[in-house]
Amino acid sequence: MSDLVFDESVILLDVEGETDTQVLEIIAKNLVNHGLVKESFISAIMTREEEYATGLPTAGVSVAIPHTDVEHVIKKTISVAVLKQPVDFKIMGDDSETIPVQLVFMLAMDEADSQLVLLQRLMQIFQEEDTLKYIIRQTNKINIKNLLEKKLVSIAFEGGEK
Repeated sequence: MSDLVFDESVILLDVEGETDTQVLEIIAKNLVNHGLVKESFISAIMTREEEYATGLPTAGVSVAIPHTDVEHVIKKTISVAVLKQPVDFKIMGDDSETIPVQLVFMLAMDEADSQLVLLQRLMQIFQEEDTLKYIIRQTNKINIKNLLEKKLVSIAFEGGEK
């Protein structure tokens, strides 16, 4: 996790979009603008979301975890976006249904293995309703950064066991 770029520049608050595509484009363009992903990342994330939906009906606050192939990534990062209003995303594993998402974790991993590990760690956080509610209430990006860094590191040292 040490070479992961995770700072205030990749945490977006009050993101406004009417569709999942608009939201994904805003987040992906921010990553391009910060030199973390290639321009091709934008269309790749859209294509992958169409093929494999990433909306998750989690307790209290629904999330989406869009990600795409490693060849579009310059530096490994995770972007967190708190949406001003929930936006419908298709549900992972059942793209005939949608879920109103308010929190998006966009992954840009430079190795397939690291993406899997991060997904597993995030899934543990997604089970914590209080944590998700805390994130969407925040107006300070540093609070979100500190909380997620602490959670991701503690999960890494737990070895996945509770």
